[in-house]
Amino acid sequence: MTKRSLILVLALIISTAYSQDQTKGTISGFVYDAKTGEGLIGANVFLQDTYFGSSTNVSGYYSLPKVPVGNYTLVCQYIGYETFSTSVKITSDMDEQLNIQLEPATIETEEVYVYADSVRTSVQLYRKPISKIRLKPREIERIPQVVEADLLRSLQTMPGILPVSDYSSELYVRGGTPDQNLYMIDGADVYNPEHFFGLFSTFNTDAIKNVEISKGGFGAEYGGRLSSVLDVTNLDGNRREYEGKIAISLLSAKTTMQYPLGDFGAISGSFRRTYFDQTLGRAIDDIPDYFFYDGHLKAYIDINQKNKLTISFYKGQDNLDFQLDNATTEEEELDYDWGNTTYSIRWTHIFSSSLFGNFWTTFSDFDSDFSFEEFMEENDMGDRSLKGNLEYYYSQNLNFKLGFEYKSLHGTFRQIFPGGRVDVDRWGKYVASYIQSEWNPVPLLEIQTGLRYNYFDSNKSFQNLAPRLSVKYRLTDTINLKSAFGVYHQYLFRIPRTFIADIWTSSDEFYGSSNSHHYIAGFQKELADNFSLEIETYYKDYSNIYSYDYFFYTDLQPENYTGEGEPIYQSTEGLFNSGNGHSYGLEFLFRKNSGPITGWASYSLSRTVQKIEGVNQGKDFIPRHDRTHTVNLIGNFDIKNSLRQLRGVDYHRDRTSWRLGVGLVYSTGQPITTTSSIYVTNPLPDQNFYSGYNLFPTERNNFRLPAYFRFDLSLTMEKRYKSWTLAPYLQVFNVTNRKNVWFIDYDDEIQGNKLIQKVDTFSMFPILPTIGVTMTF
Repeated sequence: MTKRSLILVLALIISTAYSQDQTKGTISGFVYDAKTGEGLIGANVFLQDTYFGSSTNVSGYYSLPKVPVGNYTLVCQYIGYETFSTSVKITSDMDEQLNIQLEPATIETEEVYVYADSVRTSVQLYRKPISKIRLKPREIERIPQVVEADLLRSLQTMPGILPVSDYSSELYVRGGTPDQNLYMIDGADVYNPEHFFGLFSTFNTDAIKNVEISKGGFGAEYGGRLSSVLDVTNLDGNRREYEGKIAISLLSAKTTMQYPLGDFGAISGSFRRTYFDQTLGRAIDDIPDYFFYDGHLKAYIDINQKNKLTISFYKGQDNLDFQLDNATTEEEELDYDWGNTTYSIRWTHIFSSSLFGNFWTTFSDFDSDFSFEEFMEENDMGDRSLKGNLEYYYSQNLNFKLGFEYKSLHGTFRQIFPGGRVDVDRWGKYVASYIQSEWNPVPLLEIQTGLRYNYFDSNKSFQNLAPRLSVKYRLTDTINLKSAFGVYHQYLFRIPRTFIADIWTSSDEFYGSSNSHHYIAGFQKELADNFSLEIETYYKDYSNIYSYDYFFYTDLQPENYTGEGEPIYQSTEGLFNSGNGHSYGLEFLFRKNSGPITGWASYSLSRTVQKIEGVNQGKDFIPRHDRTHTVNLIGNFDIKNSLRQLRGVDYHRDRTSWRLGVGLVYSTGQPITTTSSIYVTNPLPDQNFYSGYNLFPTERNNFRLPAYFRFDLSLTMEKRYKSWTLAPYLQVFNVTNRKNVWFIDYDDEIQGNKLIQKVDTFSMFPILPTIGVTMTF
């Protein structure tokens, strides 16, 4: 074929495609809650009796590009809202913006009717990315909890997401550690998402609009972490009327307020503070002077049809002041303060009906200050970011995402102790760009490909390419098959320690990037209308994962000395041990999302293995967070309407309703290291014979504690008045008062010339009944 012939063929193809596009039109817009004006995330918008459909993005935006000319019925549906439908006429080269206002269902229990008319369960499962879980604030609030609703503890009821104990809300996702999770609030990274040494999360559930967690296989738009992504979007604010919520529990008091800003936007704010330092702390001397608070402020400004602006601010702080012995005049005081501060500004711009953009500038800072007698420590991680994301809706069968991210990072770690100092100060730069495509070669098959480029520099440069791939296939009307593969890199590390907050550090000339490969396969089944079953299996490996070396002082070489001759350590070399690992597992999730009875049941079978130099003599071991079997059952019952459903009686709304929440969890006991023998170390002549004994451990984590079991209940009465509601509640954590073992301790007793050793067990939370009240207006 000659060049002239090739040019003519290409020109013919282009002109044919262009002429076909001229006979098509595009319809796009936002989907809003008609009562509050909030954009709705994940609403289904489609043309009835066609394959043309879309789900709204994080801004509530949808686009149906290149629809053939003709008359259609456009339908929009969302659980808990009345179905919206309207007739639309697509004309040649049409480009129309249609904003949709969805009316909330008349009564809460009418969700079952809304759901019956909506997109069927199998289609909703198909549209959801693999390994992604969405939770709504209503679902979080109804799960029985410790004292009050908690986001991270709610996520721990899902398969593949584990706690390490009752005392921790940290997330261990598919064998990964908490630092391998990317936490975001309104687009800004959160580096320490827990209060009270991990007991509670920093997210105020009353301020949350939407929660999504991806347990693995996530697309190229996310990076910088190995295991998961938790993306929290807070309320924009009610644009129609003033709205408020006040809640008081035994732990804290909190309030959330929303207020419209004329006809161009809204503002929302929340604040929470614990108060037992002002109650029990004043009455009982032995209780530490401790409290935490967190607050969030967000403004939404609707500039015009094509431009929106969102400004978000968050601050959380923990303060601990502990006098070790109130009876002595000597001051032995422990001071410990730590917290997060974030802000983000997001500009949303519609370039055209097919090109949508979000751009952020964000700031995030985590700081930790600890002092006790002659020991002082400071750890700080600062993050200033600029990022953008473009969504291009080329056609119903092909869409693209592309974006960039730039971070300026500053991390410090300082210690002052008798005999020396540690002073590590690092600046880092992270740059990333990505492109991602979603292609439907046939209506029942979707292939998502992506590529992410990472560049990180902190005394040493690192460059990585991270390919991503996922495939979804609708095998039948009720069955979906999914799979995913991805390569992930991490340059920031949060090294866990006992009691004191974890250390944030980064890759440098001594420590390379952590790396992981994800392999996931999934099966989804619509069992009946509103009932679903999801099964996933996964394998992922890790390289260059790090643990804190508690004996680093013996290996470090000082770079400088103080005026008093004390060494100053300014390098990270020797601070951490490195190693590799892998995780694999099988997960089941049965779920019912709406109606008077909702909830889920999950089961996980998993195993995690690590190998870290200097630990367990360099042999493989299972980490403390490994659990072979885990079962979770969550049930929520609208008591009156549940009974009506069983009797076949129609639902209706009462001024007073009663809700019962049930939670049950069973898991294999956590692994611990036991002793194999005792040895004596050269006692001095004036010591007792056994005063210098030491315990010699067996292999690391070679023994498991008894199985963990817990049963929780909650009961809420909601009384509705004309313009406000009152909802007192009772929650009982660990109803059976089971003594779940947290750890063991060895206690020795000398009887004559014999050493008698006893094993003491320390349990987690006993039965914890709590009360509280919530008022909305």
